[in-house]
Amino acid sequence: MEEMEEELKCPVCGSFYREPIILPCSHNLCQACARNILVQTPESESPQSRRASGSGVSDYDYLDLDKMSLYSEADSGYGSYGGFASAPTTPCQRSPNGVRVFPPAMPPPATHLSPALASVPRNSCITCPQCHRSLILDDRGLRGFPKNRVLEGVIDRYQQSKAAALKCQLCEKAPKEATVMCEQCDVFYCDPCRLRCHPPRGPLAKHRLVPPAQGRVSRRLSPRKVSTCTDHELENHSMYCVQCKMPVCYQCLEEGKHSSHEVKALGAMWKLHKSQLSQALNGLSDRAKEAKEFLVQLRNMVQQIQENSVEFEACLVAQCDALIDALNRRKAQLLARVNKEHEHKLKVVRDQISHCTVKLRQTTGLMEYCLEVIKENDPSGFLQISDALIRRVHLTEDQWGKGTLTPRMTTDFDLSLDNSPLLQSIHQLDFMQMKVAWFAFDPGSAHSDIIFSNDNLTVTCSSYDDRVVLGKTGFSKGVHYWELTVDRYDNHPDPAFGVARIDVMKDVMLGKDDKAWAITEGGITKGATVGVLLDLNRKTLTFFINDEQQGPIAFENVEGLFFPAVSLNRNVQVTLHTGLPVPDFYSSRASIA
Repeated sequence: MEEMEEELKCPVCGSFYREPIILPCSHNLCQACARNILVQTPESESPQSRRASGSGVSDYDYLDLDKMSLYSEADSGYGSYGGFASAPTTPCQRSPNGVRVFPPAMPPPATHLSPALASVPRNSCITCPQCHRSLILDDRGLRGFPKNRVLEGVIDRYQQSKAAALKCQLCEKAPKEATVMCEQCDVFYCDPCRLRCHPPRGPLAKHRLVPPAQGRVSRRLSPRKVSTCTDHELENHSMYCVQCKMPVCYQCLEEGKHSSHEVKALGAMWKLHKSQLSQALNGLSDRAKEAKEFLVQLRNMVQQIQENSVEFEACLVAQCDALIDALNRRKAQLLARVNKEHEHKLKVVRDQISHCTVKLRQTTGLMEYCLEVIKENDPSGFLQISDALIRRVHLTEDQWGKGTLTPRMTTDFDLSLDNSPLLQSIHQLDFMQMKVAWFAFDPGSAHSDIIFSNDNLTVTCSSYDDRVVLGKTGFSKGVHYWELTVDRYDNHPDPAFGVARIDVMKDVMLGKDDKAWAITEGGITKGATVGVLLDLNRKTLTFFINDEQQGPIAFENVEGLFFPAVSLNRNVQVTLHTGLPVPDFYSSRASIA
């Protein structure tokens, strides 16, 4: 619920909305805040006078021409509605949210109405502090904007849920904190008093017990306010205008601008839009779930990068200490490069975690707000904001599109210290790309049915269904070759060998989704050797069985981060062999190419 709080705060004052109104752009403002950001335009330059003279400029066109002048003097603390010779400079302040607030051009006249509803000067305009869209107010002023009753109800429930804990009403001395409320008895109970005075048997078994916060809300919520028509304030909304996408009253249909528009029953459209918002939330909920899993993956990558960094530094120090004193001068430089690579990887992943966390927080807040809106029983209030919420939900879901939930950095260090040169070459010693990779299967990412042995180089399965296991090292560049020997092959199973993304499905055969590339047939028997050649320089994947290439190239346009992968069931056991050189004929062919 806390993540929804930003949805409930006014962008001008930074506090919870008080008597919120809905602007034409679907954003909300407190009535008092809306009055604070009004700007008066000159009578001679108003859109009405321009229309009268035949210029044909709309309200929004008129304001868009001069919008930049309102926000161009931020450093000076003053803003002017530019382009008017007679327009006085209007002092400007900043709200707690950093939004520029323009006080009224003149003091409001004395009136019996509240300050927010009091009449506003003629030709006043209001600019949305969120999207900066501007609008000239008509004679009704701020009363021409509909009130967001749904948002008021959500804020009321949210604030009451954050209130202090309720006490048991039956404790004789030092009342304990209530744990439940009986809706039928209208009494708050602690656990001992509930067991003693409200046992779950007999007639009491049919009573409904709810959490104290929910009981408090149901007890204290004020009666639902009925939304009235903005054009006919004494009439309630009775129909929904399909063309204008807003609730209307019967007078609007008889004598107003909606008389020729298509209208539908208010209740039917209420149910339809609730259904649409619920369906849109389902898709967004899936994205939020994926984002949470993705954040877990990124945090694991941070840990793995740190572990790999420590391991790599230890190997580097051991090699340098084994060499002569001249290597010590070079060792500090090499360590600095490793640390730089380490910090770079951590920075990239942490930046992605921060970005994804902010986006997930915003998504979760929007979801919780929409769910609270769906609980509202005010059809007209709901329909006033449902279209905007549906668009926001779809837009947020699209922002979690392809590539957003893909790591931007690998966890491995593609570096290897070459200690073969002679002593006189020490000063030219440098890192080179790792040509031969040594790795094992990864128990951390494998399906729980996979059985490991031989230092995680040999795997089988406890299930008759196919399960996936990945290698511990991922590759994003270079040429890599490894082999797998089939130790057991019973009852004609279908093992698969290849490469996969880190998030490949682990409970189906390799290659059944779009995140794996594999070979599943062709001469695989007990004792067979399957070779996998991943050439990320040429973006190709090639397979070998018993040193014979299976076709020219199995897959092309292979790019990204890939992990060695195998899928098998209990009838198969394989052993992994790494640190192998690329086959000679392929190396010579690649050099010719």
